[in-house]
Amino acid sequence: MRVLVWIVEGTWMAAVAAAKQFVPADAQITLLHVMPAEAQAVAREAPQALLGRWHARSTEALQSIAVQVASGLLADARVLLGRDATLNAQGGRVGDAVVAAAQKTDLLVVARDCDHAGEGPRSMGPTARYVLDHAPCPVLLVWSKQADAT
Repeated sequence: MRVLVWIVEGTWMAAVAAAKQFVPADAQITLLHVMPAEAQAVAREAPQALLGRWHARSTEALQSIAVQVASGLLADARVLLGRDATLNAQGGRVGDAVVAAAQKTDLLVVARDCDHAGEGPRSMGPTARYVLDHAPCPVLLVWSKQADAT
């Protein structure tokens, strides 16, 4: 069994906990984090936009920080999972990247990212809703601790 766990800031712990609880021990797990294309575009276009004159190395520094954050988040997720997992950090349109990565999996684990009190469509943001609607495999959808706290 191949399992993809979508790692998102703020909700990743719930997704990893669900994978730890429900995914068989012999499953191949991939932890996926996608840095939004919008964030990359802001960093790339900032020198010509409102931020004034900016050196190219500043853009590279922001990209480097984003890669470090993603790597740290994925490493923390693997530690919480407590077993071996493939780490996959990507950039791009988040929903499309998650759906594409799920093409080769048997299960996708997703944590809800909005208000727990608003069960139904409001319990998920637009990207999570897109992933759920377009997932090519079964989806394990769980409440996040963040949602429980609201």
